Amino acid sequence: MKIVLLESLGISQEILDQYAQKLKAKGHTFENYPKDTDPKVQIERAKDADILMIANMPLSGEVIRACKNLKFIDVAFTGVDHVDLAAAKEMGVKVSNAAGYSTQAVVEIALCMMLSLLRNIPQVEERCREGKTKDGLVGCELRGKTVGIVGAGAIGCRTAELCHAFGYKRHVKGDEPSFIEFVSLDELLSRSDIVSLHCPINEDSKNLINAQTISKMKKGAYLINTARGPVVDSQALADALNSGYLSGAGIDVFEKEPPLDTDHPLLHSKNTIVTPHVAFASAESMIARADIVFDNIEAFLSGNQKNIIL
Repeated sequence: MKIVLLESLGISQEILDQYAQKLKAKGHTFENYPKDTDPKVQIERAKDADILMIANMPLSGEVIRACKNLKFIDVAFTGVDHVDLAAAKEMGVKVSNAAGYSTQAVVEIALCMMLSLLRNIPQVEERCREGKTKDGLVGCELRGKTVGIVGAGAIGCRTAELCHAFGYKRHVKGDEPSFIEFVSLDELLSRSDIVSLHCPINEDSKNLINAQTISKMKKGAYLINTARGPVVDSQALADALNSGYLSGAGIDVFEKEPPLDTDHPLLHSKNTIVTPHVAFASAESMIARADIVFDNIEAFLSGNQKNIIL
């Protein structure tokens, strides 16, 4: 089998070589390339591949259909909305993801953003550098706050575990933690001091947080988004922040992958912490991710596909 990695996995070349050598020892070939989002470049690199590996780089139907030998797409990411699954299904290509690799990393960023907003960390850090004091910037504790979790999957449940929050989930399976109280989205928004988003992107969740739903939030509440960018209407959120209706936001994901246009509304809204999609990326999570995706390949080659999307 020819296996082609189309972008970095965030691990050292030494570690990547160790994984690759195990595949080569079994008679497979392995090639890796730096990220390039140009479909023509991707096709040239991947046209003879049996297995493609990507992380969060878009993989279009044009590329998938051009790879006539392609049998398996191994996505080193939890979400797969950047992959044309319809084209993969049409071509009979199997798809797996790397669910679970970044749970702790994402949760820690979400909590970091909550604490930073509540304690005015960006503002007091600036004050300190300017030789000034904390006057007028004494913040609040997370303790005693109501945290609403939208999307009670693995990441949402872990966030809830650390916050002892209540959450909203469209489909309750019955095996969710007992410390989560499930309520309607409207009730969650109206009761929460902090709303933390951990849901996937789909037709139901696209623009879930918009001008109308923001109006149902508590005045002075905070919003955290470490889920997917299109869940939030960025302009509506920026308007709510600039008007003072919401007190602050922590945003790690946007409608497109960073780098962002410098005029993006959330880069200029009040009391907004922005990060360039880093929540998933820790030294530990990158190793865990590599373990999962190379194990996905071993499983696929043995006829026992894991982490199945298609």
